[in-house]
Amino acid sequence: MTNTASQPLFETVAFIGMGLIGSSMARRIKRDGLANKITCAVRSEATRDRVLELGIADEAYCDIKDAVGDADLVMVCAPVGANETIGAQLTGVLKKGAIVSDVGSVKQSVIRDIAPHLDEGVHFVPGHPLAGTEHSGPDSGFPELFEERWCILTPVPGESEDAVAKVKALWEACGMHVECMDADHHDRILGITSHLPHLIAYTIVGTATDLEDALRQEVIKFSATGFRDFTRIAASDPTMWRDVFLNNREAVLEVLGRFQEDLMALQRAIRWGEGDKLFDLFTRTREIRRGIVDAGQYFTNFSAEGEDRKSDEKAKKKPAE
Repeated sequence: MTNTASQPLFETVAFIGMGLIGSSMARRIKRDGLANKITCAVRSEATRDRVLELGIADEAYCDIKDAVGDADLVMVCAPVGANETIGAQLTGVLKKGAIVSDVGSVKQSVIRDIAPHLDEGVHFVPGHPLAGTEHSGPDSGFPELFEERWCILTPVPGESEDAVAKVKALWEACGMHVECMDADHHDRILGITSHLPHLIAYTIVGTATDLEDALRQEVIKFSATGFRDFTRIAASDPTMWRDVFLNNREAVLEVLGRFQEDLMALQRAIRWGEGDKLFDLFTRTREIRRGIVDAGQYFTNFSAEGEDRKSDEKAKKKPAE
């Protein structure tokens, strides 16, 4: 999906942070002419130099105020734990009519930490593109990251419909399907679909690292597809995921409690040889997988998941039993 408009969607887009999401979005904007100018603010001179070397921004700074003053759209692409500090640096420096958005995996805390710092006349449209890999940094991005994925927007009540429409149009031009919902609802859904799976993956891989050395080496040597998937997820940015769990703790703890109850029931079924219960559970979960495949939410972007893509394609063609 490419931009079909005769004019760019924005004059200047400023990124705060140039990791996987920010650098992928900047590459897409440049490739498809979605803005006339891209600026960014990053934490170190080394990263600033690398961004300029890669050509994914026209101007790069280490000071947020230098990057955002002329921006029509500011995309906050930093770990959510940094949002309050970032928000405070946006006070008094954005032009009237500017739009601030973000890409964080938690939305209530983003609104809590950024919205109070924005001046009157500045719009705020929080967002979350459901796309990513385990890699990070400006070198990790690629413009096709967002193709056929979902982006969720959680605009604050009373926000300008025009501002929401502009952010929506940009994500659609990046290849995404876009839906709006309440921030609390978003956090509860992502607690199940993203945050709990990451927590489980970190726990399983952590358990493996605590094994005695000989057994741990065999686990690595004979890793099956399932364990490899867990290690891929557990290789995600530790700063980002630490902040996600701390800023969505209520939703995560709620779904974790339900998961523990289900896990205990599964443990009892195994202990008492209740094969019918196991078969029923595995049948239901198999249907969930097929529903995800039918909805197109399977891996299409990343070579690291090539085996998953092949199995998903087979699943799409195979009739339900």
